[in-house]
Amino acid sequence: MTNVTTLADLARSVLGEGDALSKAAASRSAAAQWRDTKVSLCHETIDDRPARPEHPILLNPGAMPRRRALTTTSGQIALLHALAHIEFNAIDLAWDIAARFPGQPREFYRDWIAVGDDEARHFLMLHERLIDLGSDYGDLPAHDGLWQSALDTRDDLLVRLAIVPLVLEARGLDVTPGMIERLERAGDNQSADILKIIYRDEIGHVAAGTRWYHAVCRERGLEPEKTWRTIVNERFRGSLKPPFNDAARAQAGLPESYYAAESESEPVTR
Repeated sequence: MTNVTTLADLARSVLGEGDALSKAAASRSAAAQWRDTKVSLCHETIDDRPARPEHPILLNPGAMPRRRALTTTSGQIALLHALAHIEFNAIDLAWDIAARFPGQPREFYRDWIAVGDDEARHFLMLHERLIDLGSDYGDLPAHDGLWQSALDTRDDLLVRLAIVPLVLEARGLDVTPGMIERLERAGDNQSADILKIIYRDEIGHVAAGTRWYHAVCRERGLEPEKTWRTIVNERFRGSLKPPFNDAARAQAGLPESYYAAESESEPVTR
């Protein structure tokens, strides 16, 4: 009898890999296997925390050292390390959403596995650039805030979609163009070019989140914009911070009406 590859098998191969480079390679391999074979949509219970390397050391967000100016190599390394840590977490986030929430259309899993493939590619580009600059992923401390958001939203797919792609990843669309500009002014065009690739891909990731957020709202008979505001107020640990990249958000299908009024309200302090 031929063994059938399952979605649970693919997710486990990524989420269970602790070494950073091996996790990125596993994500790319699992995504290729998804594309090349007929994978069964079989789900299993997954752990709340994926395997992680011993380094970087994880600190509370408030304990993170302030970044240095991007005109220095150490400042460029600090920025790239922080971005590599985000992309490393994003690999697990993509596979976690695919593995944690059964019963969705096959296209849902296709989209998030493709995101996991992209995030692995981003991590590897940033890692290579860190090596070029004489550093490595894990050399600097990082914080666990992004994965805390995964833990906070593990109970409900709609909440996961509302907060991770539509708040946290959308924030990346706001800040990345400024990073690119500062790196170019500092003469670090190689790093800037990597961020341009990541920025382009992240618009697609936010678009996937927006698309599936609306699909789940339709399935549950909920009004998307009002529901999103309620979720953000009740479940997001923070406040929305302007300025917003309205053009990129619109390209991702996220209307200004969602977040403009929300950012003007009292900030969430939980």
